[in-house]
Amino acid sequence: MKTGYLLGLSLLTLGLVAALLGLGSVSIPSDQFTAALQGKGIYGRILWDLRLPKVLTAAGAGAGLAVAGLLMQTLFSNPLAGPYVLGINSGASLGVALLVLVMGSGILSGIAGGFAMVVAAFIGAGLVLLLVLALAERVRTPVTLLILGLMFGSMASALVSILIYFATPNDIQAFILWTFGSFRSVGYSELSLMLPLVAFGLGLALFLPKPLNALLLGEEYAQSLGVEVKAVRRLLLLAASILAGGITAFCGPIAFLGIAVPHLCRFLFATSDHRLLLPACMLLGADLALAAELVAGVPGSSQALPINAILALAGAPVVLWVILKGKS
Repeated sequence: MKTGYLLGLSLLTLGLVAALLGLGSVSIPSDQFTAALQGKGIYGRILWDLRLPKVLTAAGAGAGLAVAGLLMQTLFSNPLAGPYVLGINSGASLGVALLVLVMGSGILSGIAGGFAMVVAAFIGAGLVLLLVLALAERVRTPVTLLILGLMFGSMASALVSILIYFATPNDIQAFILWTFGSFRSVGYSELSLMLPLVAFGLGLALFLPKPLNALLLGEEYAQSLGVEVKAVRRLLLLAASILAGGITAFCGPIAFLGIAVPHLCRFLFATSDHRLLLPACMLLGADLALAAELVAGVPGSSQALPINAILALAGAPVVLWVILKGKS
């Protein structure tokens, strides 16, 4: 039964990929789709140069953030924990804010400007990651680490607010557009960096289902089973931070997926076994990101809605329904 759910999610992924490749501001006629897949004509250029990078970005980001959220919820034993509880996204936001609000939005013109924003976000997220990993060796409980992460996020957000206060309207607008999140600004050159990071984080997580299952009953119980809790905590933080930081650097801060998808998977599969939850979160996270991108693209229109707005409006009611149904 549960294997059937995984198969269903896989088929849904394929269907969403096909829909995103075929639909958009310009719909590819069904009789031209085969030629487009071969890269022929204008439809081939649209499919390979514009739509395929968007699809790969959405699928990778959705899978990565969902797994990062699952890792953090298990590590901190907190259902509200997400991939950004350690302040990684706030560090990335601070890096972008320093670039855009101090250097000016004019620096973002062209391909070099896009890479400059990615580098700034990477540096900000990386510095917070190094700080969190260093402190993880000194603190004894995950709760303390969670509080430290929240404090890092608050301080970074405060600095961003100060920068916004002194910035020009054009610079503020450029920064706010980045905070909306987007799967459309990532091309093949950026994907060649982003996808290996996501693959590394996901691969690391897939090696940890047994320690994650042991942590569900507390660190003391996990230690009694022979789990090296500090080493596992270090690996979990590294995997989640690489996933959250890498995706944020390329796509901006993508909300909702990391918190909601693990809950939806637990409800759908009726289990807390990470051997099943990890692949389930990868598939469902990718599916929700692809579906949100399909809706945000408004097929037949040249307009594109903010991806975070779509994810929140569509996803929050689903999570509320799952929570209320579980309580009843």
